[in-house]
Amino acid sequence: MAQAPQVTPQPLVSAAQRTGNLPQPVTALLAANGIAPASLSVLVLRGDQVVLAHGAERPMQPASTMKLVTTLVSLEQLGPVFRGRTELLSNGEVKNGVLKGDLVLRGGADADLSGEVLENMLRALELSGIKRIEGNLVLDRSLFNPARQDLGVPPFDESPEAYYNVIPDALLANKNMLQIDMRSTSKSMQLDMQPELEGVRVVSEMTLIDADCARWEDGWKLPEAVKGADGRIKVVLRGTFPKNCAKTNSINVVDRDDYLDGLFRMKWKQLGGKLDGKTLAGIVPPDARLLALHTARALPEVVRDTNKPSDNALARTLFLSLGALEADPVLGSRPLPLVPGQSTYTRADQVVRNWMRARGIDDSGFVIENGSGLSRIERISPLQMGGLLQAGLRSNWAPEFQASMPIVAIDGTMRRRLHGSPAAGRARLKTGTLRNVVAVAGYVPDAGGVQNVVVAMVNDERAGEGRGRAVVDALVDWVARSGAQPAPAVAPVLR
Repeated sequence: MAQAPQVTPQPLVSAAQRTGNLPQPVTALLAANGIAPASLSVLVLRGDQVVLAHGAERPMQPASTMKLVTTLVSLEQLGPVFRGRTELLSNGEVKNGVLKGDLVLRGGADADLSGEVLENMLRALELSGIKRIEGNLVLDRSLFNPARQDLGVPPFDESPEAYYNVIPDALLANKNMLQIDMRSTSKSMQLDMQPELEGVRVVSEMTLIDADCARWEDGWKLPEAVKGADGRIKVVLRGTFPKNCAKTNSINVVDRDDYLDGLFRMKWKQLGGKLDGKTLAGIVPPDARLLALHTARALPEVVRDTNKPSDNALARTLFLSLGALEADPVLGSRPLPLVPGQSTYTRADQVVRNWMRARGIDDSGFVIENGSGLSRIERISPLQMGGLLQAGLRSNWAPEFQASMPIVAIDGTMRRRLHGSPAAGRARLKTGTLRNVVAVAGYVPDAGGVQNVVVAMVNDERAGEGRGRAVVDALVDWVARSGAQPAPAVAPVLR
C-alpha cells in the first residue's frame, strides 16, 4: 500500500473551543423552514481555529458526503498508481485456432470495464490466433467476498432499476446498465436497446396515453427481465407512456451473469468467433495463463468521477477495493492475501478505521456500510469529517483529492447552487442528499482567501424540497463572506 505521511494524533477540538452560536442567516432559514436547530450539526475550521461548532460531535447521516471518506482513504492507502484490472485467462491448449478448454473472465475491480473494453480484449484474443472456444465462459468475481453482494438484498427505495442503486462486484461490465430509447407516435412505440446483448431483447407492454412528454416518468413502472425456457430474455416495459414522445432511460434489470453472457457472445460473434459452451460462475485455475488484459484509469481519475457526479457504484467499488487489493507499480493492483472467513467489507472497514485512528480521529459512533452514503445506517460526526478534511489538506495527494470535489456554481453536483455567492467558483464541496438528509462538506475560502474546512449536516423530516439545502448553502455563503478583508490587488509583474 502507499505510505501515508506520519502524523502525530491530536484531538481536533478541545472542550474549551466549542461554540454553538449559529450565524443569523442560518438561524433565520431554520426558523422559516420549520427545522429545529438540533437537527443541524456544523463544524467550521480556519486552520486549527474553530470558527463554529454546533452539535459537531453528534453522529449524523452524511448521505453522499461519506464518499469523501472513501476517496481520501483510497488515495492514501492505494496511491495514485492504483488501477483495477480485467483479465482473460485459460489453461487450455490452442490448436488450429481452437481453445480447447474454458476461457475465464476475471474481475479485478476495473471501474472502466465496458462493452468497448471487452471488445478490445476479445480482439486481442482473436489476433493471438483463437477463433473458437471449445469450453465454457467462466466468470470469476471472487476478488470480493461475498462475490455477489447484490443477491438477496432488499431494494433501497422504489427505484431498484436506477443506476444509483447498482451494487457492484469485481466484474461489473457497463455497470450492468441497459440504455432504452423509447419513441412513440399516436398509435405505436419503437424501442432500441444499447448495448446489444445476444439472447436479450426489449418489448413494450406500455399503454400510450395523452400526457405531457416531460412528465413521462409519472407512468413508469418497474421493468422486468423474463427468462424463457430457451434461456432467452425479454426485458418487459410496463406502465404508461405519452403519445408522440421520445425519451431515453437506463435500467439495471438483467442479472449480471446473463448480461455478461449476452455481451460477450455478441461481441465475440461480431468478431467472427464462436463459443461452444455455457457461461458459468467459477474461479481461475492455478495453472491458467494470461491471454488478454485491461487496466483501468489511474485512481485519481476514478476518484474524480466518483466525487464530482456523486457516483455510488464507483464509491462502493473503491471501498471494497480497500479490503481486497493493494497497488502494484507494474500491474496496477494485486489481490491482498486471503483471510479465511473474513468478508471484504470487514477488511475495508478496518482499513478506514485504522487510517482515522492514525490521524487522531476518534472513530466512536462512526458507521460505514458501503462507502457511498447511500445508506440509512452510515454515520459520521462533523468533528470526524472535519478531521478527515484537515488530513486531506496535509495529504501527499491533496491536489488530487481537492480536484475531485465539485466546484461551487461550476460543476458536479454543485453546478446549480450558490450562484452570486462569493463561494461561487472558489469553494469545493461534496454534497449529500437522501430522504430527510442534506449535507455538504469541503473547503471554502473566506473573504481573505483563507481556506476553511466546512461541514454541515441536516437530519430532519423537513430537510427535503430545498429547505435543508437552503440552510447549508446559507452557512457556506456566510463562511465565504467572513474573515479578513481581501488584500488589495497587486499590479502584475508580467504584462
